[in-house]
Amino acid sequence: MNKKKKVVVGLSGGVDSSVAALLLQEQGYQVEGFFMRNWDSNANNDFLGNNNQVDDMCPQEIDYLDALKVANKLGIKLHRVDFIQEYWDYVFAYFLKEYEKGRTPNPDILCNKYIKFDQFLNYAVEKLGADYIAMGHYAGTRYNPETCQFELFKAADENKDQTYFLCQLSQSQISKTLFPLQDLKKSRVRQIAQEHDLITANKKDSTGICFIGERNFAEFLQNYIPNRPGKIVNIKTGEIVGEHIGIMYYTIGQRKGLNLGGQAEPMYIAKKDLDNQILYVAPASDQSYLYSSSAIIGELNWIVNLTDYQLDVNRFKCSAKFRYRQKDENVELIRQDNGNYLVNYDNVKAVTEGQEAVFYLNELCLGGGIIESINK
Repeated sequence: MNKKKKVVVGLSGGVDSSVAALLLQEQGYQVEGFFMRNWDSNANNDFLGNNNQVDDMCPQEIDYLDALKVANKLGIKLHRVDFIQEYWDYVFAYFLKEYEKGRTPNPDILCNKYIKFDQFLNYAVEKLGADYIAMGHYAGTRYNPETCQFELFKAADENKDQTYFLCQLSQSQISKTLFPLQDLKKSRVRQIAQEHDLITANKKDSTGICFIGERNFAEFLQNYIPNRPGKIVNIKTGEIVGEHIGIMYYTIGQRKGLNLGGQAEPMYIAKKDLDNQILYVAPASDQSYLYSSSAIIGELNWIVNLTDYQLDVNRFKCSAKFRYRQKDENVELIRQDNGNYLVNYDNVKAVTEGQEAVFYLNELCLGGGIIESINK
């Protein structure tokens, strides 16, 4: 049956997507590759903080050549398509607006929602005749006949599980997606790549901003957001201890890059006052400013119908992640009149405005939303 099904795999030039394509081919699918180019440093004024400007070949082009070598090794066609304008419109513009508000957005989640599982998915289905797309994400999908819904669930490799970044997907997106790595550990993926002599077998995992890569972040943002200097104040004493170049360049909990000399101990960012452009810092020995007991979550996306899983949409308990690779926390959600949820939890560290809260029922990913505000 699989021979009649066409799968277009997002080949990024990394080991995970390479092995995903290989496994699908072995399962009998008709496989083609797809390389997305979503960022143009010259067109997007990406100069400050970009150490790749002096390289003979940018990392993105190296990734494409690696993807092409993998495609040739597997004997599959590789399509190359630009979504540069779409990435700017749907991902990067929002990313910048959130930073201007002093918040910390997650571009990987937006990239999945609007680019990989929307622009790419639609292109693959409508122009390439794909029955499915596939990715090298560590996650799983299945159809539940009891609820008549497609489900997104955690991968076997808990350390690599990426359902956190997929929480904004819809039923239709999940129904058209395959995740061949769902039952594999990362070590096994690399072993498979080595056994089949894939050029990406020992390639380092990509880091940095989705499709943009590694950057000196504060300098990178200065390409797009002007400096708004202000004071750095000790939150415990009220003493002015330094100056910053702009609140948007700093994140809650940050220790490095504060340039605070003469302090009795290291300091970290404890609070932001955007209206007055004040950064409050606290001594590292007092972590109390990083803990909270509840948060308001907005822009919620529920992947499944909660009532089909015996959950009362107005009030229910489950678990949540407030950042990638953070351990699951027990939470209670209470629906507000405006559709947002008050989420109560027990003294959790580093819940940050602008980040995503992702909710789980055991291994099942229920969905997620934006952390709008926190309460100590």
